[in-house]
Amino acid sequence: MAVAELIKSIAHTTDLRDTYVPGHRTCAGCGPALAYRLVAKAAGKNTIFIGPTGCMYVANTSYACGPWAVPWTHAQITNGGAVASGIAEAFRMMIKKGKIQEEFPNIIVMAGDGGCSDIGLQAMSAMFYRGHKVLCVMYDNESYANTGIQVSPSTPYGATTMFTPAGPAIPEAKKHHLKDPMPIFLAGGHPYLKYGATASIGYPIDLMNKIRKGLAEDGPAFVHLHSPCPKGWSYPADRTIEIAKLAVETGMWNLYEIENGDWANKKFSVMPKKLKPVDEYLQTQARFCHLQPEHVAEIQNFVNKRARTLGMEVPLPPAQ
Repeated sequence: MAVAELIKSIAHTTDLRDTYVPGHRTCAGCGPALAYRLVAKAAGKNTIFIGPTGCMYVANTSYACGPWAVPWTHAQITNGGAVASGIAEAFRMMIKKGKIQEEFPNIIVMAGDGGCSDIGLQAMSAMFYRGHKVLCVMYDNESYANTGIQVSPSTPYGATTMFTPAGPAIPEAKKHHLKDPMPIFLAGGHPYLKYGATASIGYPIDLMNKIRKGLAEDGPAFVHLHSPCPKGWSYPADRTIEIAKLAVETGMWNLYEIENGDWANKKFSVMPKKLKPVDEYLQTQARFCHLQPEHVAEIQNFVNKRARTLGMEVPLPPAQ
């Protein structure tokens, strides 16, 4: 594995080139758009992006224009991993046969939670299993947002969506807790996948360095990137970064990385001294405004259990 050149501070990003540039039509305060910009900035100009259908395809390519200053190709929501695998193998063979002299590019799949851990899970898992040198970034806005805010496996318990409205029969809205792709991909079954990390747009240096670490791997890598969505989560557009940070402070999101495939020994990049009650996070978003105390307690219990399972040694709020 090559050694990643890590970024020390925001001041060290001023000389980095932006390759995700003006020209898109994302919502004000869009978390995935900021995620794309930070990923592209960290990766640099020798990069190829694959964009499965999702918010960052639909909003970025309206009316035959796009915001990328590097090569980008659209993939179906089902096959981002397959398209990336083909691109990676084409470059590997052309370099091996001496047909091109260029350096192997950074190949990045920017897939939403649907295009990675739901509809696109099969192709992404196969890409990891075969060992292609590709970084998958799952920008997670916790819904199928570009089709009207439909529920996805990443939607948290208790969140209202178009497909999970709160009502007399199901007062909590979504009945199930979210699917976690980190153990699915990193806890076993993908022998070539050695590096995986969670990241957040609220912590840009941590995010950009995890992207660089993933790209430095000799094989595949995975970054699960929390990307708040003002439209789908129903909060004012100017609070995106505040809510991203609050997710980490309450344990609704955890920041850690897996190196050398060692799932048992996670490295936490941001560790709050103690977790704030989840209600502080839930109250910032109208998608949770219907919750009753027993529902909030259910979420707190889930967060506390996950923190203990991950090995976070911090004081945990009691469930109400």
